[in-house]
Amino acid sequence: MAKKKAFALRMNEEMLNAVEKWASDEFRSTNGQIEYILMQALKKANRHPRPSSNDTPEGDT
Repeated sequence: MAKKKAFALRMNEEMLNAVEKWASDEFRSTNGQIEYILMQALKKANRHPRPSSNDTPEGDT
């Protein structure tokens, strides 16, 4: 699994409330929802990161 790096994210309260509600509606954590939104945006922009060899589970080749 890819190593995750922590960082601070600042956003206005209304946006955070909307993301928290969206996450709750989809049974995700707020962090998981933000990660999902960012991944969808990267895919749409054709900038999705390619998995490295470290990202493949053992036994999968």
